[in-house]
Amino acid sequence: MEETASPWRTDPSTFRDVVIDRGALEAALAGDCPPVERIRYLALLRRDSQALDEGFKLLPDSPDRRELLLILAQVYQRQYRWHDAAVLHEKALRTVRSPEEEAYVRHHIGRRLFDEARFRAAADEFQWAADLYRVADQAEPAEENRQAMRRALQVHSAERNGGRPASELS
Repeated sequence: MEETASPWRTDPSTFRDVVIDRGALEAALAGDCPPVERIRYLALLRRDSQALDEGFKLLPDSPDRRELLLILAQVYQRQYRWHDAAVLHEKALRTVRSPEEEAYVRHHIGRRLFDEARFRAAADEFQWAADLYRVADQAEPAEENRQAMRRALQVHSAERNGGRPASELS
């Protein structure tokens, strides 16, 4: 069986989701798409008002409340509504039941902080997520978060040094 490529990916330099195949997302929305995925696809297609409206209506009865909260938080992030996104992240944190689940939410918090240009704080969240994934014996996501932490520290350092690498300042 051939594996199909995802119609979107996360850019490793910005931690923002990027649509690769708009047509595939549109087709999924037109078909029989699970409710939480529908909200994700609406958000990816920048149909923010529709994603927020439908998402908040789904929220009270959603069996996947955490994922829905994280998707809605990303919509708020794109609108520069940092506080609203942070509130949803905190609600998502209150749903976790394991280190792996907490790591997943911490990763999303790191993405928001990076988006806010709070690079040092983002690095701390990515490190926290990496540690939690390591405790949960999840080597691949632990490494992905260590890489994200290094990226956040790199941008933080460049910002503090006027865009020049620290090695050029000595």
